[in-house]
Formats: sequence, structure tokens, C-alpha cells
Amino acid sequence: MAQFDERERAFETKFARDEEMQFKITARRNRLLGMWAAEKMGLSDVEAEAYAKDVVRADFEEAGDEDVIRKVLGDLTSAGVEIEDADIREALEHKAVEARRHFIESMD
Repeated sequence: MAQFDERERAFETKFARDEEMQFKITARRNRLLGMWAAEKMGLSDVEAEAYAKDVVRADFEEAGDEDVIRKVLGDLTSAGVEIEDADIREALEHKAVEARRHFIESMD
């Protein structure tokens, strides 16, 4: 029975660690997307940093990526940037790969 308890604790620990890692990768991805959008809107460095943080916070509105996509699309459109929903989704995928790479490199 003790062996089962140890395996259960190990699984729970691994699950918690994996969830934390995914949270960090998603937050970094959203920040990178925010910086990408800020560049398209022509924001200054200070404004871009603040905007990237806003994009990260937007992800807490609902589960999934739709809240982030909706925010970025709305902000880009309001800024007069012509862009499609598909372009933002593509950028989001690229930023996810970049965020994962950054996270893995930081572990080395």
C-alpha cells in the first residue's frame, strides 16, 4: 500500500509541475503576442510592455484562447491595422512555439 501511495504522490507532483509549466508557457506566449501586436500598432517600448501585460491579463477572462484573440483583434482593428482573425491565430501558434523554446532553453 505504501508503494501505491508513493506512486500516487509522484503522479500528483508531476501533474502539478506540468500544469505550472503550461501556465508559464501560455503566459509567455500571450506576452509575445502582445509585443507582436504592439509593434503592428506602432506603440512605444513602454506602451508595448504595458500592452503585453494587458494581453496576458485578458487570458483570465475565460477558458481557451478566444478572449486573447478577441482582445488583440479588437485593439488592432481600433488602431487602424487591417488584419484577419486567421492572422492572429497563426501568430498565436508561432508565439506558442517560441514561448516553449524560450522555456526549454531557460531550463538548460
